[in-house]
Amino acid sequence: MNSGIILRNNWGDWGASWEGEKLVGLHLPGSLAEGSALVDLGKFPVLYRLSLQLERYLQGENVSFDIPYILRGTAFQVRVWQELMKIPYGQTRTYGEIAERTGGVNKARAVGGACNKNPLAIIIPCHRVVGRGGKLVGFGGGLGLKKKLLDLEGGNFHDY
Repeated sequence: MNSGIILRNNWGDWGASWEGEKLVGLHLPGSLAEGSALVDLGKFPVLYRLSLQLERYLQGENVSFDIPYILRGTAFQVRVWQELMKIPYGQTRTYGEIAERTGGVNKARAVGGACNKNPLAIIIPCHRVVGRGGKLVGFGGGLGLKKKLLDLEGGNFHDY
């Protein structure tokens, strides 16, 4: 597996991990391994495409990411991640709602754990998952970044 910085902008350094032409991880600013270097995107067409799509997303466009990827996790984690990808741009769901939709009515905390292990930040939009009543809780990039991403998408915290 390879990794490095694919995009530097005013949000920070965004990184990726990949195997061949498939994405394995998309890393939020502040979550890169120390010493990560910029990737020569000319050598990796899939990463170049990802950097363009991510930049468009961060400029406020509703982007459909079409990057080939590999998901590695438990069966429950993968079910949660697949459910998260169904949350429309600009909308949120609660941890409890995701738990109900993935067959674990009383597993809101387990959903939070799956969100915490999300390997493809933004592509799998765990930032769109909020606590009961729309409360901003639990985000690997910090609550400030979570709020900034939701604001970018229009901040319709209760539009379910």
